[in-house]
Amino acid sequence: MRTIQLKINEKVYDKFIWLLSKFTKDEIEIVSDSSDFKTSQDYLRKELNEIESGKANFISQKDFEDRLNEII
Repeated sequence: MRTIQLKINEKVYDKFIWLLSKFTKDEIEIVSDSSDFKTSQDYLRKELNEIESGKANFISQKDFEDRLNEII
């Protein structure tokens, strides 16, 4: 799948979004229009790779709450 970035005039924006909504998510997916989308995507991909490879460290909900209470 390819990704493109468009600038759309406000006058036609609603019509354009309507047109895109006629496609399935497998055909067209609207991704964030944020300029840091690629940065976020790369970060999340790295995090997922750590989880899948077994290198990620997890803590319990209780440990998290305890640490948070210490900080506060």
